[in-house]
Amino acid sequence: MSNSDLVPEPNIGALRLNLARLRHDRGFSFDELAARSGVGRATVVALESGKPRLARDQTATTGTLITWWRLANALGVDLGDLLRPLYEEGPV
Repeated sequence: MSNSDLVPEPNIGALRLNLARLRHDRGFSFDELAARSGVGRATVVALESGKPRLARDQTATTGTLITWWRLANALGVDLGDLLRPLYEEGPV
């Protein structure tokens, strides 16, 4: 199998930027988005920043489908619109 046959890596960096932009556009603090979505504040911060919640020697969380669904609903966007940046080319 050649490299061109492989599925491309998702652009997690673009997803994080989209989450930050949507949160900022709505004027939500981390605390407010956490409260509206039912997702823990530390998780919201980790998803947006790309930094691990606890152990600094671990990779940051990319969340679960349920987490992203809750965030999309709290931000008032379709899940597909929130996740669309995963398909963008560029640094991951």
